[in-house]
Amino acid sequence: MSLYSAVISFIERKIAPIAGKIGGQHHVLAVRDGFISAMPFMIVGSFLLIFAFPPFAKDTTFAFGQMWVQFALENKETIMMPFRMTMGVMTMYIAVGIGQNLAQNYKLDPLMGGLLSLCSFLLVAAPVANGGIPAAYLGGTGIFTAIITSLYSIELMNFLKKKNLTIRLPEQVPEKIARSFELLVPVAIMIATLYPLSLMLKSATGMILPELIMNVFKPLVSASDSLLAILICVAISHLLWFCGIHGAAIVTNLLQPFWLANLAANQSALELGQALPHVFVDPFWRFYIVIGGCGSTFTLVLMYLRSRSAHLRSIGKLSLIPAIFNINEPVIFGSPLVMNPIMLIPFVGIPLVNATVAWFALSTGLVDKFISVVPWTTPSLLGASWAAGWSVGPVILVLINFCISFILWMPFYKTYEKQLLAEEAPESVEAPNNTESSSAKVSQTQHN
Repeated sequence: MSLYSAVISFIERKIAPIAGKIGGQHHVLAVRDGFISAMPFMIVGSFLLIFAFPPFAKDTTFAFGQMWVQFALENKETIMMPFRMTMGVMTMYIAVGIGQNLAQNYKLDPLMGGLLSLCSFLLVAAPVANGGIPAAYLGGTGIFTAIITSLYSIELMNFLKKKNLTIRLPEQVPEKIARSFELLVPVAIMIATLYPLSLMLKSATGMILPELIMNVFKPLVSASDSLLAILICVAISHLLWFCGIHGAAIVTNLLQPFWLANLAANQSALELGQALPHVFVDPFWRFYIVIGGCGSTFTLVLMYLRSRSAHLRSIGKLSLIPAIFNINEPVIFGSPLVMNPIMLIPFVGIPLVNATVAWFALSTGLVDKFISVVPWTTPSLLGASWAAGWSVGPVILVLINFCISFILWMPFYKTYEKQLLAEEAPESVEAPNNTESSSAKVSQTQHN
């Protein structure tokens, strides 16, 4: 058995089944959909953050820049208020989304599930202090707590429902009222279990639950920002994709909590005027590693447009517009790149090279780090600059990685094109022969 066959066989037998189970697991899906539900608030909130921190130095001589900087200084708190109510408390929205989606999976009332999740999260993450609710753990630093408490509260709700431990009112009672009463027991038991646990942990450690959880996850959060961790995630995602499994969906779903924690730390540092600490956040993956989609295939699509192979030209035309917006299923399955031994090395290797180049560029301060969430369908040049506060450096880095991708894809593309041309050649030779044969028959008929 060749090395290629051995690797593919190992992935199919050992890794793919595990990845498939993880990707389809209902808790993982609920967390994923919870993040998706909160995405509009995070995107708009991040966009407003850029208004408060213009991409100009305070001593800029550019007239427009001076006006923007002055406006931001005079109205900082006014501008930041929408940010604090969206991105600043994003974990509340995520908790509701997780609860709603998991409850829906269990055929429970989604609204009640979302409210129960929110209550359980606030109970342990925002204890009242000085007459107000502290917001320290309502942002990215409370992500892991929100996931844990939301899953717990819905599992509790589902357990009680199965055991019929609920308050049922007569059928004559309006449905909305009946449903609200059904939540009484889950709320009471949730408070009776979570709140004492939170108090005991605070008494024993001096930390509230989200602070304790963040300390537990701190090594993982730090490790997630390392080049080795990034390369491992990229390799797993693309190997799964190569086997026909949506690896990006699986890997990025697991990375979202770490990305949001890193992004929240960057935003806090920006507000305090400190250096941004983290490299690995969502835009780093979307706009530096996978330009045009997994495999960084945008350059490959451009090559296809001028290919001598009719098949590749048609795939290039179909894939161009989607690739601009980082959607590359047409080129992945149309080429195909999936299970194509010629394309394995570039499909997996080029994103690894892009990740390495980008990581060093950001880690050394040559390019600004990211401070905001941007829709993943934003074209890479625009998205990278937007997510970094409209800095120019990310644009240059995207172009550098684009050129690297082009150079590295070229020899493999040429090899694959040559193979397809050899397969297409008999058809092109056969067509003229058929034409000549038909012409001969016509000529013979006319002569007769």
